[in-house]
Parts: sequence; structure tokens; C-alpha cells
Amino acid sequence: MLDHSRLKPVLFAAAAGAMILTAGCAGRGGAKKDTAYVARDVDTLYTAAQDRLDRGQTKQAAALFDEVERQHPYSPWARRAQLMSAFSYYVARDYNKAVQSAERFLSIHPGNKDAPYAYYLIAVCYYEQISDVTRDQKITLQAKQALTDVVRRYPTTSFASDAKIKLDLVNDHLAGKEMTIGRYYERSGKWLAASLRFRNVVDNYQTTSHAPEALYRLVEGYMSLGVPDEAQKAAAVLQRNYPGSVWYERAYKLLGRHAPEVIAS
Repeated sequence: MLDHSRLKPVLFAAAAGAMILTAGCAGRGGAKKDTAYVARDVDTLYTAAQDRLDRGQTKQAAALFDEVERQHPYSPWARRAQLMSAFSYYVARDYNKAVQSAERFLSIHPGNKDAPYAYYLIAVCYYEQISDVTRDQKITLQAKQALTDVVRRYPTTSFASDAKIKLDLVNDHLAGKEMTIGRYYERSGKWLAASLRFRNVVDNYQTTSHAPEALYRLVEGYMSLGVPDEAQKAAAVLQRNYPGSVWYERAYKLLGRHAPEVIAS
């Protein structure tokens, strides 16, 4: 599971601009059931939604922000409410609804100044659902695509800077999944299948922490498949890029025991 401890401050700070209330808004307080879907003026309704969010009643807040748009679709508040609805669902960990709300905002306001935040919120919703490497990684791939979209669309923003960091973690996670499968095949004696997995890590995730081990596993796999020349090539790449690593030392010893003629050449 990836570390999500840094996410909340970024999202709260970015959402702050959408939380502006007018000076004449109705006050907070009271035990009235402000989530009842009755006709209300936009100021009162938005303030009730904001009050629920401030008190941590995130799902009720989201429902009220949705009601702002439903009752006052042509008000300037409707745009704010759409984004705040997405944010409220995110805080409530209702990621599907958060993504739906953010996507709705983007479909109606694609060029809005808050569009980068909406794209980033979608990406983070996927990112926070990434599971461990023993499970299906469909959601991880969705996170990678969404984070890549943020970087591609808004490369100079703080959202892109944070997305790049998360992309490194996502790629490391995906490489870890490939390594887990490759090791399983290796233990089962399925050397070709294992080597294909390790090759994928070397070719597509070479900047991750798994690359040195993947190269060593390729040396193992190629030796077991009877192609020592390919094993020597993998070891050479390992030596060139990770000369002081334990994985290179192990590869050198492996070749020395089983293919000394390759090392000599």
C-alpha cells in the first residue's frame, strides 16, 4: 500500500479557494435538519453545506452541495458547489462519487481555472485506492493515467509537481507487481515466463528500486534457459548501472560458478 499521508494538506489547500462565502450568508448553528431537500435561497443552502463540511459531516455536505446545483443551476454558486461536492465525497472516502462529481465539473467547465484541481482530485481518488501488489492492479493503472494527465495538461502547476512524485511511487508499485509474478514463475520453474516479467521491469521501469534485482533475476533465468551469453549481457548492464549493489555481486558469483568462460571472455 502506498503512503497517502501527504495528500490531505494539498487537497485542503487547493479547495480553500472554492470555499468563499458571501458576507450576507445565513449563520451557522441550530439543530435544524439542514439536509432536508427543501427549497432554499442559494446563500443559505451553500452555507449549510459548508457548515456540514466544517463539522466533518462530509457525506451530508456533499449532498447539500449537490442540492445547490440542483436548485440553483445557473447561479455562480453552482460551479463552486460542484467542485466542493467532489471534495466532500473525497474526504468521505466515497471515491466513485468524488470522481463522478469532478468529471461532471470538467464536462461543464473544461476551461475553468479550477480544472487542474479537478483533474488532480480524480487522480488522487484513484491513487488512494491502490492495493498491495498481491492484488489486481487495474486501479493502479488508472491512477497512473490520471496522474499522467495532470502532468501533461498542467506541467507548470504545483499539482503537476506532486503528480510526478506520485507517478514515481506508482511505477515502483507496478514494477513490484511484475517482480512478484516473476518470482512466482521462477519458483515454479517457469523460467521463460519469469524472464519475460523481469524483462518488462528492466525495459519499462528501469528507474524504480526493483531494476537491480530484475537484472539479477534475468541472469538467473537466462542461465537456467541455457543462454549464458544473454546472462552475461544482463550482468554487464547490472555492473554498469549498479556496480556496488548486492545484486551485481550475486550475479558475478553466479556466472563464476556456472559460466566462468563467459566472465573470462
